[in-house]
Amino acid sequence: MSDATTQHRGAAEGMTASCGVLTVSDSRTRETDSGGDLIVESLAAAGHEIARRELVKDEPHEIGRVLGDWIRDPEVEVVLTTGGTGISKRDGTVEVVERFLDKRIDGFGELFRMLSWEEIGSAAMLSRAVAGLAQGTLIFALPGSRAAVKLALDKLIVPELPHLLFERGR
Repeated sequence: MSDATTQHRGAAEGMTASCGVLTVSDSRTRETDSGGDLIVESLAAAGHEIARRELVKDEPHEIGRVLGDWIRDPEVEVVLTTGGTGISKRDGTVEVVERFLDKRIDGFGELFRMLSWEEIGSAAMLSRAVAGLAQGTLIFALPGSRAAVKLALDKLIVPELPHLLFERGR
């Protein structure tokens, strides 16, 4: 690891965020949203605040409405979506998220699929998980599977979120 990365991580240590959690699903309800629950629990355990939480159908206008509102909301610094990142006809989260992004964090999707490969093999190629910045708001679009959400949170998002917050603010 470079000296600059080490310095940045040190400066970022302890940084926390105010987060929005959006579940995109045609079948889940708030009571059955185990992926959304896991995101809330993991972020809270790491010291982050949950400012907003919503569940919408996999309809592009609904996803876009919520994302647009949260990106404009100064209380929301990070948005995590779960669901709608596959290749079925109803999976539209990625296309909506990408319309908002000013900068992509391509390494997130690449690393997520690499780590998924280790767990589920070639089915990892079906994930279109994506991340980036939209007007200063970090956005992560995760699959709907609880195992995929756990993998992304444990291996990528929670460990790196303070550093991402630091870099975003520079």
